[in-house]
Amino acid sequence: MGRLFGTDGVRGVANEYPMTPEMALDIGRATAHLFKRKGHIPRIIVGKDTRVSGYMLEDALVSGICSMGVNALLVGVLPTPGIAFATSSMRADAGIAISASHNPFQDNGIKIFSGEGFKLPDEKELQIEELIFSNNMHRLHPSPRELGKAYRVEDARGRYIVFLKNTFPGEYTLEGTKVVLDCAHGATYRVAPETFFELGADVTSLFDQPNGENINANCGSQHPKTLAKEVVKGKADVGFAFDGDGDRVIAVDEKGSVLTGDQMIALCAKNMKKQGKLANNVVVSTVMSNIGLSMALRELGIQQRITAVGDRYVLEEMRSTGVLLGGEDSGHVIFLEHHTTGDGIITALQVLAAMKKEQKPLSELAQVMKVFPQKLINVEVKIKPELSTIPEIGAAVRDVEEQLGDKGRVLVRYSGTQPMCRVMVEGPTKEITDAHCKGIADVVKKAIG
Repeated sequence: MGRLFGTDGVRGVANEYPMTPEMALDIGRATAHLFKRKGHIPRIIVGKDTRVSGYMLEDALVSGICSMGVNALLVGVLPTPGIAFATSSMRADAGIAISASHNPFQDNGIKIFSGEGFKLPDEKELQIEELIFSNNMHRLHPSPRELGKAYRVEDARGRYIVFLKNTFPGEYTLEGTKVVLDCAHGATYRVAPETFFELGADVTSLFDQPNGENINANCGSQHPKTLAKEVVKGKADVGFAFDGDGDRVIAVDEKGSVLTGDQMIALCAKNMKKQGKLANNVVVSTVMSNIGLSMALRELGIQQRITAVGDRYVLEEMRSTGVLLGGEDSGHVIFLEHHTTGDGIITALQVLAAMKKEQKPLSELAQVMKVFPQKLINVEVKIKPELSTIPEIGAAVRDVEEQLGDKGRVLVRYSGTQPMCRVMVEGPTKEITDAHCKGIADVVKKAIG
């Protein structure tokens, strides 16, 4: 990858490089230029989550887009998958989401979608970077007569809600189903409650009062404790916690137990296989998926393909092999039959569809997979040398792998978006897993921390 784009677009602290208005202006200009062609005025969708820095970056992006003779269509606050949907349904040339997903409010990011609603491939991102760093864009500016315009799209949310509702099977209704939603003070704060309400559910919304600074703060998919309490207190059937930009979700069953993304993938895979909808009988997951998922899929007679971490790699594998279900343990699940990208609301609706089809509570459906104890330690690092070149880390990993045998696994990798090395261990008991993970993390800290 180049110098700007990480595994999930450009990301950083707002008002610090690269998340500055100057850089947003350049990204807008470069993206606009990339999609220009003779005899066609491109249109680029621009949307955002609820971060206070969204206004600043949105204005800069739009300014850059219009300066290149391209039109900007503003959809306002909308989940990232909603921006992808708007891009393809309005036949725009590209879509830009301003969001740092599940990160704290001071971070922000820029993610670009192609006209089909898929994330831009690496080579296109590289072209944008080259344009920006060539310092040549001022020479590409059109004349004053050819400048672009900005339009506000008033009904983007309503269109997206109709699209979401159509992913829920027509033969079922959510009437009489009690659902609690944690909207993370983020981009789903209006869309999610309205979608479930319109499908007939009895909806309780939590964390749906964004103020620009409370997004993901002790709420959302990273912090489902409050949601779990509310589900039990309100005797609800199910709870769902979205992240700040709504592309991932974590579910809570009626007993207040939190389900992992892997468990949702397993129960949806089982349901899709039963209905004959699991294309090629394959599910795609990443190296971070729990070993329990592999065992569950094996028992269901379903094949598993494993990719590097990052939904873009999951999606690439799914598209190249004709697979309809894939995702990450974080709750980022892609149902390619319904959408081009991970969508927390669609995932929640598919979990509810499985509950309706099986006529079983979520706690029962979740038993399709046993979750192995997992420990993840993030070690802050100053440098990121190739891990295979550090013998002491390799020795520590091999030692733990020998002790675990087929009762667990080890994964050590760098974060694609932060200066961190992630050490993950799965094992037969919590104590064994924690001890092994701490041991490896200590070695990593000593070597490169």
